[in-house]
Amino acid sequence: MDVVTTRAGLRRLPLRAAAFVVLTCTAIFGISGWREWSSRDALLKSAEAEMANLARSLTQHAEDSLDLLDSGVVGVVSRLEMDGTDPATIGKLRNLLQARKKAIERIHSLAIIDDKGNWLTSAGALATTLNDDEFFRHHQLSPKREAYIGHPVRNLLDGEWVITLSRRFNRQDGSFGGVVLATISASYLANFYRQFEIGRNSSVSLVHGDGLIIARSPDNAKYVGRSVADKPLFRDPALQGPGGAYHFMSPLDGVERVSFYKRSGRFPLVLLATVEKEELLAPWRADAISRMLFVLALVMLIAVIGAVLVKQLQRGQRMAAALEEKEAHFRLLAEGSSDMVTRIGLDECIRYVSPSALRVVGWRASQLIGAPALAGVNPDDLPQLRAIVQAMKRGEREEARVTYRSRHREKSEIWLESSMRVTRGVDGEIDGVVAILRDITEQKNLESRLETLAIEDSLTGLANRRRFDECLAEEWARAYRNRSSLGLLMIDVDHFKSYNDEYGHPAGDACLRLVAKILATEAHRVSDLAARYGGEEFAMLLPNTDAAGCARIGERLRQAIREAGLVHASNPSSGIVTASVGGATCRPALERTAGTSSLIESADRALYAAKQSGRDRLVMSGDVLNLLPKASGL
Repeated sequence: MDVVTTRAGLRRLPLRAAAFVVLTCTAIFGISGWREWSSRDALLKSAEAEMANLARSLTQHAEDSLDLLDSGVVGVVSRLEMDGTDPATIGKLRNLLQARKKAIERIHSLAIIDDKGNWLTSAGALATTLNDDEFFRHHQLSPKREAYIGHPVRNLLDGEWVITLSRRFNRQDGSFGGVVLATISASYLANFYRQFEIGRNSSVSLVHGDGLIIARSPDNAKYVGRSVADKPLFRDPALQGPGGAYHFMSPLDGVERVSFYKRSGRFPLVLLATVEKEELLAPWRADAISRMLFVLALVMLIAVIGAVLVKQLQRGQRMAAALEEKEAHFRLLAEGSSDMVTRIGLDECIRYVSPSALRVVGWRASQLIGAPALAGVNPDDLPQLRAIVQAMKRGEREEARVTYRSRHREKSEIWLESSMRVTRGVDGEIDGVVAILRDITEQKNLESRLETLAIEDSLTGLANRRRFDECLAEEWARAYRNRSSLGLLMIDVDHFKSYNDEYGHPAGDACLRLVAKILATEAHRVSDLAARYGGEEFAMLLPNTDAAGCARIGERLRQAIREAGLVHASNPSSGIVTASVGGATCRPALERTAGTSSLIESADRALYAAKQSGRDRLVMSGDVLNLLPKASGL
């Protein structure tokens, strides 16, 4: 009986093993799918955080721009209410408006309008009648004196869409005297937003509180003035808070986007920063497919060898579960951060601090009570912060916002943004300051990265064309002052188009990176600048270098590229990647009629001569006349 039972158990063992393997494979597929989905959510959360930082920064920029306009408008209103609108006063104000318009780039136009709607004076391209004077009717009917932000309107003189900020001014008897108007061009805002490259199909939109688009990058001219008031962002009660993440199908271009919206607390403005969801998830999707294919191969292997790997698989599952638990805890801590609230006494010591201090600065609340409020502040930022606190204690300022660096208990240094406000006792006397601190280190790091991207070529890591032009102008001026020479090398990869056609664009990109690496290696001095000039063309700026030195470096570059030995079958002369080099030098102080453009043209002519002379050679600008006749006879 025992033998029969044992045999029956043995017969059932393969079935049990097969069932166990099937269950194990199913579990592996389920866990892998869940982890991939979790990584997808984490990627979306990261994108939302990046969009949130960008939206907050650009909302602050919009508020600062309107504050700048309003400060000028307030001054003009005060002058009109004191001196009236006689021709002499208007003439002086006309000069003031024109000077302010010329000094501040973001101001599109300024104007003064009397109580009948007649334009007394203006500065900037402003028609005598905009296509909408709703702001004038508002001030005519309302006695309120605060600034009024109008809808985006089109200027009939230059066709430009502008945002209006206006204030009412009164006559001496308190009756309506007219309106002082200032505008910002929608194209100025769109051009400013265009600096922030967050994705190929990303967009930044500034929308009026009632749903009219004020500015958008890209395609500002196409979308400005369009109403999106009927969209969920303005109709859904859940989206009416001060800010938040927002996933939606764009009504403007039909693209599904991941975004963050930020409503201004001071003006009727909504800032919406978005990135295309498909573009954002494309790298994750490729990696997820690769990982799932690997999981499939592993499952097939498990199905073949069965029970041999069951114990190892169980161990792997336990390790994966532990790893997942740690990742979940980490996400919980990272996403649960909040602002740190402190109350500071007149002795500048901390009287109260919220428990979130541990997250922000690394110290428990009990450890900070009684400590100096300014302890740990970076010495370079301390004078500014101390001056603000002293001014608030004296009653000169009611509130302030300041960013500064401070020491963290566990980190070397972090950036903090502090919003401070004076507190008063029952007797009305100042008894301290309330400060709300927020860690903005990540935002500062993002700003630093964006600044780097603005001057660096993304493919090669060299300086881009914009940075090259700036440095050329700076070095030209320095060479003029020091009466020194300035050298320039133009380098062009020979037959690069045929290289791309034969080996493909990825190989072409790798070729350009190799050439860029060689240029960066040869730029020995701090003042030397290697840049990608455009396409397969590079440039090297050589301050304080004469023609002989320029030629020596150019020949070294040409030889180094050749010695790299990168195969190029379509290069008939050598079968490897080579480059033609053109060089030119100039002494700005001695050649008064020359300029940066003439130096570039000389190097370009030399490069042309090098290519016409057979390529894979260096030609200096002084040798061009000797070589061109020979080249024409080829």
